[in-house]
Amino acid sequence: MKPILNIAAYLFVSLDGLEDLRALMLEECQQRHLKGTILLTGEGINLFLAGTEPDMRGFLSWLRSDSRFSTIESKESWSDEQPFKKMLIKLKSEIIRMNHPTIQPEKGRANFLTPQKLKEWLDRGTDDLGRPVVMLDTRNAFEVDYGTFENALHFNIEKFTEFPEAITKHKEALLDKTVVSFCTGGIRCEKSGLYMREIGMEHTYQLEGGILKYFEEVGSAHYQGSCFVFDEREALEPSLDIIPPEHSIRKKLQAS
Repeated sequence: MKPILNIAAYLFVSLDGLEDLRALMLEECQQRHLKGTILLTGEGINLFLAGTEPDMRGFLSWLRSDSRFSTIESKESWSDEQPFKKMLIKLKSEIIRMNHPTIQPEKGRANFLTPQKLKEWLDRGTDDLGRPVVMLDTRNAFEVDYGTFENALHFNIEKFTEFPEAITKHKEALLDKTVVSFCTGGIRCEKSGLYMREIGMEHTYQLEGGILKYFEEVGSAHYQGSCFVFDEREALEPSLDIIPPEHSIRKKLQAS
């Protein structure tokens, strides 16, 4: 097994005392030689971390010992080398900015779909009620370029704040479909799913755990390409291995 455990995790939960929490987390991460990025906000936490398995498991146990984070779950992958250069903990106003303060995932989630159930639907082409299924990619355009689900709909957006206007324009065309939104790890879908419900799109779901959890539990079925990740690995194959150099979009852009 490769020596470095990479985790991605998030949780929408009301937080205060962020400066003190930041100091505690930074000390804990540094003691365990972890590297990566943690975002702390009033609406919750988002983290991408890497380290040896004992250190990472120890940190997660420490984190979950705080009742506010007891339910946090992580997506896992392995690498030969540490993909982060430093340990950063940033304080922000939102985990992911949408500019819609009425959308508050902590107060109630949109309907979610497990990776196994999604594969079942995609194998069949319809949901359990016989409705056609549309996969909706909520990520930015450059992320979609690395890979996405077969025949997925996306809006070629440059930032997530553009999503509400984009989906509203397509609302009528999707009302007779079952829409499953997805993103890298699930964060954007927590908000996009609620927004679609808010504007009257009843037959909508979010992919639980995002693309990374789908890779972890299902693999490559109905997916084409790789998945961009926000660290030095650049992107992961459905096997959760790093993309080979010849598939690197970043290197092609740098060379052009």
